[in-house]
Amino acid sequence: MSEEKLISVTFSDGVERRYPAGTSLFDIVAEIDLGSNVPLVARVDGRLVDLSTPVTSDCAVKLLSFESPEGKGVYWHSTSHILAQAVKELFPEAKLGVGPSIENGFYYDFDVQNPFSPGDLEKIEERMRRIVKADLPFRRKEVSRAEAQRLFTSKGEDYKVELIEELDAEEQPIIYQQDGFIDLCRGPHLPSTGYIKAFKLLSSSGAYWKGNERNPMLQRIYGISFPEQKQLDEYLSKLEEAKRRDHRRLGQELDLYSVHEDVGAGLIHWHPNGAVIRNVIEEFWKEEHWKRGYKLVYTPHIASERIYQISGHIENYSDLMYSPMDIDGIPYRLKPMNCPGHILIFKTRQRSYRDLPIRYAELGTVYRYERSGVLHGMLRVRGFTQDDSHIFCTEEQLPDEIVGVLDLVQFMMDTFGYSYKAYLSTRPEKSIGSDEAWEKATNTLRMTLEKMGLDYQVDPGEGVFYGPKIDIELEDALGREWQGPTIQVDFNLPERFDINYIGQDGREHSVVMIHRTVLGAMERFIGGLIEHYGGAFPVWLAPIQVAIIPITDVQMEYSERVAEALKADLIRVWVDRRSEKIGHKIRDAEIQKIPYMLVVGSREVKEGTLSLRKRGEGDLGSVKLEEFRTRILDEIRKRM
Repeated sequence: MSEEKLISVTFSDGVERRYPAGTSLFDIVAEIDLGSNVPLVARVDGRLVDLSTPVTSDCAVKLLSFESPEGKGVYWHSTSHILAQAVKELFPEAKLGVGPSIENGFYYDFDVQNPFSPGDLEKIEERMRRIVKADLPFRRKEVSRAEAQRLFTSKGEDYKVELIEELDAEEQPIIYQQDGFIDLCRGPHLPSTGYIKAFKLLSSSGAYWKGNERNPMLQRIYGISFPEQKQLDEYLSKLEEAKRRDHRRLGQELDLYSVHEDVGAGLIHWHPNGAVIRNVIEEFWKEEHWKRGYKLVYTPHIASERIYQISGHIENYSDLMYSPMDIDGIPYRLKPMNCPGHILIFKTRQRSYRDLPIRYAELGTVYRYERSGVLHGMLRVRGFTQDDSHIFCTEEQLPDEIVGVLDLVQFMMDTFGYSYKAYLSTRPEKSIGSDEAWEKATNTLRMTLEKMGLDYQVDPGEGVFYGPKIDIELEDALGREWQGPTIQVDFNLPERFDINYIGQDGREHSVVMIHRTVLGAMERFIGGLIEHYGGAFPVWLAPIQVAIIPITDVQMEYSERVAEALKADLIRVWVDRRSEKIGHKIRDAEIQKIPYMLVVGSREVKEGTLSLRKRGEGDLGSVKLEEFRTRILDEIRKRM
């Protein structure tokens, strides 16, 4: 009788155990007490696999629960398959699109004759509960391309057949099955449907197949799921709060901005209230840049296509650029980036090492094509103003310049009340430049992050085509992440544009460029701020800082004098001259989220005082004008 072959499995905590060859990960998990961290999926020698996978040779295994990003992704993707099964059972004529996990939850696209109604979603949820209760195993099977095509053709699943035809020649189709439902999917998945403990279908909407408006319009159902009902309840509560903070709703209520079909989607019109916020932020931005040695510049909104051929944008970025316009027989483009203009300004003179570093900064408006399906209020637009800067320096100056940028980032994000995380994004597949230049730039960014003691994660392949970068993700009041500052090192554009300086040795040397934004797009940054503050801006940013509310017209003259005195200090004041009851006026000021209210009645006029109310705190009692003036100016100065 032959001896049973044993293999060695090394777990992520360093523990090594031996098992018979062919033992499934599921059976291995059953022998280990992991407490509440129930494994959902595993990495075997770095490859993400189902727990049903047999282990046949010595390997390293990392078990992943819902607490891991991979665990969440598999949990949500498996729930999308349960959703698809429920839809097919209730609507047999529905054709399947795709159903991935997303940042928060999942969706699945269906080709159906009519959009899904709220009543349909309730029926689908009920059918999903039956599927979950049945605890159906997810079964994985590799099939030939021909077999996969026959299978999905016979089911009338045209979109799946199209996906099979698009697979790489060497890629083998994989199907997953639970009960009678079959889907084309790479996986991995949960062991069974019973792992899904709490879920909710959130909404449905139209979505073009593959995001292309030339393709058929499908119906997309969004959902979320969790291992515990408590987690779902907390998420739904946070979702309701997010709806209350939605910048599109608040933008209308607070009269901040609008978008007009007659002008075009993704193009923001700033109303006076929104323009005040933007102007205050821009002045703050300029002030801090002047302090740190930046020089402000302005560049045109259009340029000859020639400049973008030199920069590499036509070659690497054309899908996000607008079509050329013919001007005197020369193709021009709306500018997608500010960097070529800054380079040309630098090249107008011969530069010495004594001139460096040179830091150019511009609030430059750029235009990039975004598909209509992804446009989203102020957060995803087609025209936006970027707080763009380019630093030209020597290789020796590079580390200190990156430190300076990170210091500015930290100061400004702290001022706006954001916490943040850093990511080091490395070389993407589509890029320009030598391996040596990329390695040098990446190592410099890495060493600078470590020098400043900033924790960071590596984001492989997410650099820009001309260089690696540091991305700062901002965390708002609801714990959501927003795209924030970015710092990019570029050894490539200096070479393409032949950007040089004269060194101490009297010879020409290539400069190093740093591309960086601190706020990013003003539209996206302020849209994020609206949601971060829930529209209740701090005093220094509030479009109206003080509402003066006379009880009757008798107090109007006194109220106007108070307003003029405050305006003299550039305090933004509004006098409510309406003939409404005092309670109505106060409620309206609260709805408009104005930080301070000064209520004026007969007693205030007689005593030369003001009745002070503060947003969120209510009545603060009687104050003298000078006392209030000192208080609010101090808050504005401290950016509170």
